[in-house]
Amino acid sequence: MDLFIQLTLTGLTNGAILALAALGFVLIYKSSDVINFAQGEFLLIGAYVIYAMVVQFGLHWTLGMFLTMVVAVALGVVVERLVLRPMIGEPIISVIMVTIGLSSLLKAIVSAIWGNVPRAFPSFIPSEPVSILGATVGEDRLWSILIAILLLSIFTLFFRRSKEGIAMRAVADDQQAALSMGISVKKIFAWAWSIAAATAAIGGALVANIVGVSGELAGFGLRVFPVVILGGLDSIPGAIVGGIIIGLLESYTGGYIGQGLNQVLPFVVLIIILMLRPYGLFGQEIIERV
Repeated sequence: MDLFIQLTLTGLTNGAILALAALGFVLIYKSSDVINFAQGEFLLIGAYVIYAMVVQFGLHWTLGMFLTMVVAVALGVVVERLVLRPMIGEPIISVIMVTIGLSSLLKAIVSAIWGNVPRAFPSFIPSEPVSILGATVGEDRLWSILIAILLLSIFTLFFRRSKEGIAMRAVADDQQAALSMGISVKKIFAWAWSIAAATAAIGGALVANIVGVSGELAGFGLRVFPVVILGGLDSIPGAIVGGIIIGLLESYTGGYIGQGLNQVLPFVVLIIILMLRPYGLFGQEIIERV
């Protein structure tokens, strides 16, 4: 029972962080039909920037986190404006190849600035062990779950209540109709990429606080794909549910069966979902008539 509780909390932590990264992925896809293969590198940059702010520049973590968010938003705007906007109207495979190239470029930039040596990250979240129903887990994992839930709740309210959030939903549903209502689609694209970069940066900071900073964090972003396929490429609730399911599956598999298989299982789930329900659990099924 103790192991089950410990694995559950670990899975919920990973799932909550995956949901944050998947949220940005879904936003970009919903608003612009672009599959962003660089989402993992956004997470990587967020981790290294918060590391630079806190460790190298000696800033308080609150100021460092704020500046990291500013850098992430700026990165999202620059990528959308200079890289993706010129690709509007181009074949989808061309856009996909651009995001793959962007992934390699961002990883190379991080490597050139900080190198490839893993670095210890000074915990800005308390990490003392906590006993819950007999299981011992780090306090940082509990805080990570709470922070992720809070942020996901804030973003949910943003999409449902704010003017910008409603505009983003309108663009996601029908770009031509949104244009006819005076909504700037290009502005919405910039909003989507900014939020995607910001949520990934927060996820990167949470992961770095638990496991440290290294280039392997980019691989965490690859695990977003099973999440969004499971939940649905165009579903924000699906990103949350998919993140929790994948996080728990990874944790239970690693704890009860063995390490290694937990890295493979999400992609097995991805294949099964694509075969049985290509639109995911919450994705919108589109029927085209010709």
